[in-house]
Amino acid sequence: MAADAPTIVATSGGVVPGARTRWSVGPLTTYAVDLAGVEGRAPRVCFLATACGDQPAVVRDFYDMAQEAGFHGNHLSLFTMPNVDDVREHLLSQDVIWVWGGSVAGLLAMWDLHGVGDVMREAWEAGVVLTGVSAGSICWHSGGTTDSFGPDLRPVTNGLGLVPWSNGVHYDSEEQRRPLFQQLIADGTLPAGYATDDGVGLHYRGTDLVEALTEKADKAAYLVERGPDGTAVETRLDTRLLRG
Repeated sequence: MAADAPTIVATSGGVVPGARTRWSVGPLTTYAVDLAGVEGRAPRVCFLATACGDQPAVVRDFYDMAQEAGFHGNHLSLFTMPNVDDVREHLLSQDVIWVWGGSVAGLLAMWDLHGVGDVMREAWEAGVVLTGVSAGSICWHSGGTTDSFGPDLRPVTNGLGLVPWSNGVHYDSEEQRRPLFQQLIADGTLPAGYATDDGVGLHYRGTDLVEALTEKADKAAYLVERGPDGTAVETRLDTRLLRG
């Protein structure tokens, strides 16, 4: 089963605190999985924790979430070696690929080393739904802001570019995010892009934004563009509340 068009749900959320587990699948991730259109069986969801070094505890948390949500969960690790014989075959067999947060610079470097970026484009074009949080959101875009290099945020400009926009995550919860994202767009370091408050996601169909979605009331997504005078112009987008 595949989505009927290349599909990405890029988020600053997708998980919520669990009742019996550390985390549970949040409405944004449920929405992404539903877009795969799987019927009659559990959706195949592959989890990548590359951005946090494939920490075993994070992978265990995923399996807890997947079992609770009724997914057929599996994962791709790259540290210390890939855990599957054929990375391409494994990723192309999925309904959904879910990418966790951490160091987006580290994620992109490891993906490049193992050829994962090229496979992600192939999977996206084949209708595998791509989703993720934070680093797992920025990676699909041309770039964004990151703390991969230290506590002072810096730009990352070598995203996969599946969609031609930049991406600002954690826009309302980390004080450096909003001003730096606007500055980088104003000075041309990043192209125009979309930013998400915590709990908000962006649904792309092909390279076009379909809509902004939120797990939390009063949260939003934003379009940030370079204005005619060379300053950043921010537009708050209509953002639809998903019910858990």
